[in-house]
This record gives sequence, structure tokens and C-alpha cells, in this order.
Amino acid sequence: MAQPKNFGFDEEAQMVRDSARKFLRDNAGIESLRKLVAVDHVEAYESTTQPNYYDEKLWQQIVELGWTTLAVPEQIGGAGMSMVTLAALAEEVGSVALPSPLTSTLLATTVLREADGPGAKTALEAIVSGGPATLAITDESGSWDAADSGVAAKAQGSGATLNGTAYFVQDARKAASFVVSATADGGTALYVVAADAPGVTILPDRIVDLTRDQARVVFQDVEVAAGAVVAAAGKGEAAISRATPAMLTIVAADICGAAEWQLQTTNEYAQIRTQFDHPIGFFQAVKHPIVNMMIDIDRARSLVYTAACAIDTEPERAQWYARMAKSAASDAAAFCSGRSVQLHGGIGFTWECDVHIYFKRQKHNQMYLGDGSYQRARLAELADQAAA
Repeated sequence: MAQPKNFGFDEEAQMVRDSARKFLRDNAGIESLRKLVAVDHVEAYESTTQPNYYDEKLWQQIVELGWTTLAVPEQIGGAGMSMVTLAALAEEVGSVALPSPLTSTLLATTVLREADGPGAKTALEAIVSGGPATLAITDESGSWDAADSGVAAKAQGSGATLNGTAYFVQDARKAASFVVSATADGGTALYVVAADAPGVTILPDRIVDLTRDQARVVFQDVEVAAGAVVAAAGKGEAAISRATPAMLTIVAADICGAAEWQLQTTNEYAQIRTQFDHPIGFFQAVKHPIVNMMIDIDRARSLVYTAACAIDTEPERAQWYARMAKSAASDAAAFCSGRSVQLHGGIGFTWECDVHIYFKRQKHNQMYLGDGSYQRARLAELADQAAA
């Protein structure tokens, strides 16, 4: 099936994008971001406790706007909107580097809607009601798609008992529930576990990205009932695999939004900062890297919407296009971050210059779910499989 014109970006998607852009510019602009996450570098990096910057009032407004329902199927009470619409929203979220569990909740939703266990429907209903969720599916090596996870599940009646540790859990301290990948008899299973369940311990990681928190989540004799099974043993890995294109596309769209902010901010600075009686943007040594930033962003954005459209219209190609999108976006994140700091000159690496907030978010995004090199290696495997 051929992709529709303009990636299927219809009036509904445009309405979501435009309303999100206005809301975020009015309520989560750079001034608000600076006050929330970058007031004090000592608190951010040298205090004994890792901060968890989070505007709960803004989150409630996001819930009221219905953004958490966009990826939830209509039959469960969600909006059931297209992947192109989700990509547009994710790009706007990235453009303001939003410190919020929204992205983590969207990623969890993509996995939940690919599963058929009773816990999936319950968790999706909780998301519709505004409960933030996140994925606890990554092991100590950083793998989220391996047969063995960092958590083991032992059958306990019709439910299970979980023991082990999930690593690199995004927005763990903001989440109301975790979608946990566990190794069980018969293969990988998925369970939904409340963040405040007995036996759950959240150990914050120290990361450079001020707009997120990350943690290891330890499960010690955590009991889960039959109704909390998201995917039965042997079905969890397949559910994650089916959700991977959507997960990669959402993160890549976030990168594109943040990179666009870096481009526009750097371009504006190049027009007002003068040297040798000219704005520095007059000089080719500045002008050309800015153009290259634009080219990298446009390449990545085109692939993001190609991937999103494939998820909607030609799912057999979605894995290919999503990995291409994340590869290009990760490379753009690295390049645009470096140029934004460099072209701001002497102030570019200072705490007072806002580019550091985006630089750190982009470095995190670049590696999250695999950087460009990782994605290209997976694409090579797909090509080998297709040729076999």
C-alpha cells in the first residue's frame, strides 16, 4: 500500500499540532523551563539527592487536554489517533524540552496496545484517566529487546512474583505505574505494577539531562495478580517488537523538535552577535554550519513522518523506516548540539546560556533506544534477513 499524500497529515493532526504548539509556548516556554530546571547548578549536579523537576499543575492541564489519550484505542476510551498525529505532538514536546512524563506515557501506551493480557486494558484505562506510566523493560546492558530481562517472574497461583532490577527507567519518579518486562517460564512476560506497590524500590540515577529523571527500579518479592498480566509468558517480546517502530518514531520526533529550537536560537544569535563590524552570521564559518543544521533536521524530520505514516498505512515497512528515522535523528542531535554550543562562542558552554538544557536533553535522546550506529547495525540485519 502506497503512503498517502503529505504522510496522511490531516486536519485532525494539524489541529493537535497547532493547539499543542500554542499551549506549550504559552505555558512551557524557555523562561518557565529555566526557572524549573536550571536555577541552581549546585542543586542540579552536586546535591546528595537527584532532583526530579516536574510541574504537576502543567501535567494536569495536559491530561485535561487529552494528550495522554491520543495513542489509546477508541474502544478503551482513548482518541485512537494516527501515528502521524503522535509524531507531531512529540515534536512540539521536544521543541520546548518539556519536563513531563508525557513521552514516557506515550511509549508505555505503544507497548500496552500491542499486548492482549487483561492488565493491558486496565493500564490503558488508567492512562486515559491521567495516570502517568513508564516502561521498565531494560536490562543492565541497556537492551530492551532481548529474551532475558533484568527481572525474573515466578508463577504464584494465577499471578506471579517479581524479583530483579529494571534499568534506565525513564521518569520513574513521576510514574504511577510501570510496564515491567520479566523472564518467566515459557519466555518474556509483561506485567503492570503500581509504583507504590510493596517491594518496589526506586533508585534514582544521576544523569546530565535536567528535563528527565531516570532510575533503577528494584522488585523484591513483588506480587502481581492475574489481572496485572499485560502479556503472557512467551508473548512479551513480540509485543515490544511490534511497538518498537512507534517508540523509535516518538523519540526521533522529540529530537527533531529540540533540534529545531537549537537551529532557530543559534540563527538568531548569529544575527545579533557582532564581530569585526559584522553579525557573525555574515561569515561562512558560521553560516555554513547553520545551513548544515537545517539540512540534518529536514532529513531526520522527513524520515520521522515517513516512519509514522508507515505505521499507519504500511506496517510491513515500519521497522525499516523507524530505524532510519532514529538513526538520522540521533546524528542530527549530536551535530546540532555541538554547533549550537560552538556558535554561541564564549557563552555557549556556560550555565547562563540556555543551550546547555537542550544539549543535555539531546545527548540523552541520542542514546535512548539506540544511537545512529546501533540503528544502522539493526538495519543491516534486516537487509540480511530480507536477502536470505
